[in-house]
Formats: sequence, C-alpha cells, structure tokens
Amino acid sequence: MNKVLIITYYWPPGSGAGVQRWLKFTKYLPSMGWEPVILTVDPNYALYPATDNSLVNDIPSNVRIYKTPAVNYFNFYSKETSNVPSAGFASGDDNIFKNKLFRFVRGNFFIPDPRRGWNRYAFRKAIEIINGEKIKYVITTSPPHSSQLIGLKLKRELPDIKWIADIRDPWTDIYYYSRFYPTPISRLIDGNYEKQVLNSSDKIITVGKSLKQLFSEKIPGIDTKIEVITNGFDEDDFAGFAAVNPATFTISYIGTLSDAYPLDGLLSAMVAFRKARKDFRLRFIGTVSRHQRDLIILKAGIKPVEFVPHVDHASAIEYMADTSALLLVIPDHPSNKSIVTGKLFEYIASGKPVICIGPPDGDAAEIIAESKAGRTFSYFDHKSLENYLFSISRNLSENKRVYLKYSRKDLARQLINILNE
Repeated sequence: MNKVLIITYYWPPGSGAGVQRWLKFTKYLPSMGWEPVILTVDPNYALYPATDNSLVNDIPSNVRIYKTPAVNYFNFYSKETSNVPSAGFASGDDNIFKNKLFRFVRGNFFIPDPRRGWNRYAFRKAIEIINGEKIKYVITTSPPHSSQLIGLKLKRELPDIKWIADIRDPWTDIYYYSRFYPTPISRLIDGNYEKQVLNSSDKIITVGKSLKQLFSEKIPGIDTKIEVITNGFDEDDFAGFAAVNPATFTISYIGTLSDAYPLDGLLSAMVAFRKARKDFRLRFIGTVSRHQRDLIILKAGIKPVEFVPHVDHASAIEYMADTSALLLVIPDHPSNKSIVTGKLFEYIASGKPVICIGPPDGDAAEIIAESKAGRTFSYFDHKSLENYLFSISRNLSENKRVYLKYSRKDLARQLINILNE
C-alpha cells in the first residue's frame, strides 16, 4: 500500500474545518489503497482556537500519528488575555491599544504566523519519517500557512518527493490580513513565502474555484497544477439524527461571528419580520464578538435571541437538525467570492434551508444554488431576505436533495486521483 505523509498543525483534539478535512481523508484513504501517516503538533504544545475531544474518537485505530513539541509564541498573549482568538488575534477588539499592539507584533515579527514555532521540530521529524518509511508523497495543509514552509524546506532537502500543498484559505489576501498592520517589508517577505510555496510545490489543492483563480494570478502558468477539492460532509456523522421543525420558527448560526461579518441586512429583515407579528428565534452557536452581540440585542432590538457557547461536532449537527433554517454569513471583503466555509456542506447535508448573506456571484452562492439548498442575499438586500423568510416560515418542508459529490468519501476519491497522477 502506498504511503502519504500528511503534515497538519490542526488535528484532534483541535476543532474546526481544517481538522475535519484531514481527519475524514484519513478515514477513507486506506480503503482506496493509500496509507496516511500523520505528523502533527503535540496538543500539550499546541494552541487551538477551539477544542473538541469527541473528534479523537473518529481517528482510525490503525493510523500512525507522530507528534512533536513546538515553541508556543502565543504564550505571552494568552497570559495577558482570557483567550487567543481564531486566526491569531484577528478578532480582537480594535478599540483596545493592547490588542492593536499584539496584532502588529504578530503581523511583523512572526511571518507568516506565530505557529511557525512548530516548524523546526516538524521538519526534523518529517525527514526521519520519510527516510525511515520510504515515503514518496507529502501533503502539507494550511492554515496556518507556516506549515507550508515545512513542505518547502522538505522539497529542497528531498527533491524526489512529490509535495502537495493543500491551501484552504487565501494567504496574503485573507480578509483580516490588514488587521495585523503589516509594514511594506513584512508584506514583501510574506508574499515571497507565498510565491515560493506556489512555485515549488508539485501540486496545489484549494477548496474553491475562485481561490484557484486567486493563486493562479500570482504566478503565470501554475493554474495547470492547481486542483479544487472542496470541503464536505461525512454521511456517518448524520446517522441517527432525526430532523425536526421547532414549534417556533428558528434561524441558527453555527461558528464564529466576528466584526467582519455584516449583519445589517439580516437584522433589518428580522425587525420587519417581527413587525409583521411573526414569532421567531435567532440562535448563535459558537463565538460571537461583543460588538455583534450589542448590535443584535441593543441596536436592532432582536428578541428572543439565544447565544450558545462552542459545542462539540456532534452537538453542532444536532443543532442543525433542530432548527427551521441555517444562517451563513460571508465576510465583506474583496476576496469574499472565494470564501467557502466548511460548515456549508454540513448545512446542505442537514436538509434545512440555507440563508446565505454574501456575494450572490461567489463560490458559496453557486454551491447553494446548484444544491437547491437555499438562497444567497447581498449584504443590504433586506427586502428580498424578508420575503424569503416569510416564504420558508410558511413552508418548513426539508430539502432532501443532498449532493453526494460533497461527501467525504467522494472527495477522498478526488484526492486519490491526484496522488495517482
């Protein structure tokens, strides 16, 4: 059986789309003739935006996992604050000078990101694994984009390996990049790292066609080596969950909601919905910024609203099953057309109507329309959204049309095709 070394910072008990992506690939690759070998950071040295210990149970019992220490550059910050936000400080309150200072330090002294404290440990272990097990295929996945520098160094040290860079998010074009206040020299260094990875890797995988186009425009001619493998859903995760329609019309949002996610159009539609004497409940499961909470409760006067802290993956799916509709919000940024969140595919698999606030011509909107899973509305089109809310509140039948091409098993087959090239 062929072996492939998967180098990923995010692995259980870490949580999030990046963890799910490679955990599920690891689940299905062996049945297709490939043995995944995992190299990750020791959880005692890692810093995850969120954890989900239940995901440890999803790791196949026979997979070999190597873990290494790391230098945790977040240590000082975590001592000074109650938590380290996702994306390395990007969601901190911009009105607090200390948060601005920390973001400046992160953006200019830890390029491309502070998790590069894992790189030298991971590189040494990867060399040992590759030589000891005669591995010819290596996959690095990011974010954190510092993990791609491990692959870059491995390719230079061992030019005969086939290196695949799985890049799930934009690098220097990510919507919160400017919040790190990078100087021109920092932007130049980071951009150079990005181009070296794009140029030196044998194959590149992205999660959407707009992201493929974004990377293709950086280096002429590399579009031929970029493949798209979206995120997806695992049918096994939905087994045993019976979908129900709550007595009160309920719209649920699952995940992080920072200040970069515009809610004005949604809240205007909800206020109009309330004035029409329609009862509803707005529910947020996950991390919601203080500004967004104030906007929802105080400025818009949206009631009733429920805030539920971060939950494990199984509980998140249960919330998807126990709602009337699911809300997806895409950050307002020039690169927003390329943003396809991992939860979108589980939203689709749930069969509940998906209300997407974002670019109507973006990748997420195209997937929703293709799957007949819901509707996408521009950020301030509250009238169309209001009409849609009335429509689905009157007809709560579920959409059972699930696109199996987004199943984790089918996506694993796409990965196999790339490895077999």
